[in-house]
Amino acid sequence: MSCILSCSNGLTAPEHRKCFAMQLTLLGTGDAAQTPVYNCTCRACERARLEPRHRRGPCCALVDTGQSRWLIDAGLPDLAERFPPGSFNGILLTHYHADHAQGLLHLRWGKGMQLPVLGPPDPDGLADLYKHPGILDFSVSPVPFEGFFLKDLHVIPVPLSHSRLTYGYVIEHAGARLAYLTDTVGLPEAAAAFLQARPLDLLVLDCTHAPAQAAPRNHNDLTRALETVDQLRPASAVLTHVSHELDAYLMGGLDAALGAMAGNVSVAADGDVIVLP
Repeated sequence: MSCILSCSNGLTAPEHRKCFAMQLTLLGTGDAAQTPVYNCTCRACERARLEPRHRRGPCCALVDTGQSRWLIDAGLPDLAERFPPGSFNGILLTHYHADHAQGLLHLRWGKGMQLPVLGPPDPDGLADLYKHPGILDFSVSPVPFEGFFLKDLHVIPVPLSHSRLTYGYVIEHAGARLAYLTDTVGLPEAAAAFLQARPLDLLVLDCTHAPAQAAPRNHNDLTRALETVDQLRPASAVLTHVSHELDAYLMGGLDAALGAMAGNVSVAADGDVIVLP
């Protein structure tokens, strides 16, 4: 099982420590609008204005083993301030929507280094980055279902169901396995079969919307997210890419919303640290 620790600010500059477990820090857990939403007076947004721990930034994470430190997505606009040069190895990009890639627009103007960005081959996704990459190295595009090593991390891209070409990532280290799957509505059949054949210690899954009768276009609602959790049966699951709408819904009672699955499903918060044995 994984151990979830709450941390108000997340991980920024490198902690010079030995780390033999795989650690995932959820730097941002919101959707493109973030929380609070500009000029929204719903109870979730008002709560976030009064209590900063309920704020949500763009969806972004950091996986760290002590030997390898990779960002998953780059939607946070202040990455250049959060992470001094040399404090992470590179970026695994899920796709090129702005809320997952906008932090690259500043990072690229760095000097004297190359920063690998591994993601889907989608040069039109945020086209200016490909025209003027600066220090960003887009030369490697992972192939779905083909694993590769980043030092002590084994990474396998899986295609997701989204409006742009989007990858999720299965990440393995020292016998522990997590899947980071955002943005998606359900799973493509091939991805679901692939993941069902690989027991997960942790599933980090897109859950943007409150329960809806019809499937949303681009992101899971709570109903579809829980169906995917039931389909993959991870040891534990964490829901991310959460909207203010879903937060407002969950303020009515998290356990009631999650029902019988509340024991192994939780809703992420910015700064949560998850340690896998």
